[in-house]
Amino acid sequence: MTDDRKTTVPVWTLATADVRVPALTAGESMTAERLAELRGVLAVLADEPIATLEVHPLPDRIDRGRGIPLDAASPLAQHLSQFITQSTRSSLTAARATASGENLYRMVVPAKVAAQLGQGIVRPMASKAAAGGIRGPLVDTAGKIAGGATFVPVGGAAAGTAGGAGATAGAVAAGGTALTVAAPLVLMAVAVGVSAHADHKRQQAIENITELLEQLQQDKLDDEHSALNGCRAAIDKATAILLDQGKLGVSLGLDSAVHTIDTALSKADIRLARWQSALDRLPEGEAVELGTLTKSFPGVDDHGGTFRTHLELASLAIALMRRVVVLQAVEHAQSEPGNPFENFTRALKRDQQRLDELESGIAGVLVRLSALELARPNGKRLVFTTGEVDRLMSAAHRIHQLADGVTVNNRTTDVAIEIARDKDGSVVVFPALPV
Repeated sequence: MTDDRKTTVPVWTLATADVRVPALTAGESMTAERLAELRGVLAVLADEPIATLEVHPLPDRIDRGRGIPLDAASPLAQHLSQFITQSTRSSLTAARATASGENLYRMVVPAKVAAQLGQGIVRPMASKAAAGGIRGPLVDTAGKIAGGATFVPVGGAAAGTAGGAGATAGAVAAGGTALTVAAPLVLMAVAVGVSAHADHKRQQAIENITELLEQLQQDKLDDEHSALNGCRAAIDKATAILLDQGKLGVSLGLDSAVHTIDTALSKADIRLARWQSALDRLPEGEAVELGTLTKSFPGVDDHGGTFRTHLELASLAIALMRRVVVLQAVEHAQSEPGNPFENFTRALKRDQQRLDELESGIAGVLVRLSALELARPNGKRLVFTTGEVDRLMSAAHRIHQLADGVTVNNRTTDVAIEIARDKDGSVVVFPALPV
């Protein structure tokens, strides 16, 4: 979405600990390009993660169904409300920008922090409306809010307890430039944004699986799909409780859901190994018969097929486990309030590694398949029917398309988390997006 209104946009620098950063001139306006340069400087020179937070007018149309809603009593909403209250006491610009109570807050977490969260945790979601676009109700096709906004850095907010679980705002140690210390605010925003992103990937996988199973009508695959989709309720309940700083209990059923997801991931690992082995057995540099290919990759030449369903089941299991991993990381961070963000990123990075490797392995298989050359069927016939030729050409086209949208070893970018806040203090956090 494009914000065409000429508006002044306050921007804060948010630290997750007491750090010294390069001198910033508070109150002087800057462009979006200059703000991007500022983020780069902070990421390189600061000892601890430095995020930025912008406040924009709330767009008229927002698809709230894509986000995770949290009421005004939730920790994230409370941290944001406290931050706004303390910031407006010392900044007239911030007070004017937030006076309506309804705003869009956009937090940008630096790339090096995103790398700690896992290489594959946030990737572009392909747009069906425009080639190369990124799906998102609050951003344009370039992945960011556009328009003629003027960005104004805001100075230090009222003092608070730096780095602690209850910290919302504070100032850096003497000798550094004033900035806000808001580890819990950054932690909760990242956690909910990443969880929303993973759930959006789950929804995409569910849609694809449902369409494929309607064509296949195979009971075993349908059972796998039902078992995985049945885990959502437990994960949703656990997310709601943990983001309200409650304790996860056995009665939620999260343990059984994790077991189901682990089983699905194990099946995905086995299937991936079979696919890789099948590709390794193919003669290097030679064309492959379609019949030979479909023995190891049934349905690879069609829009449906078992192979493509297996791909979507793996994608669903990965998306569900990414949500579970975020929950585990938040629980771990909240158990040690002295350094919540460090605990969060450490736990998340460790547990994401298996998922990243599985996702990368599947991407590698798709790239290798898409590069194969199909040979015409062996036989004594020199002439083939029009139908046979059409099938071979169609199959080649579909196989070459397997690599479309696949990202292998993608470069980590800054991550944006967008939060819509209403007058009553409740918020909706939208899926995290690469900047």
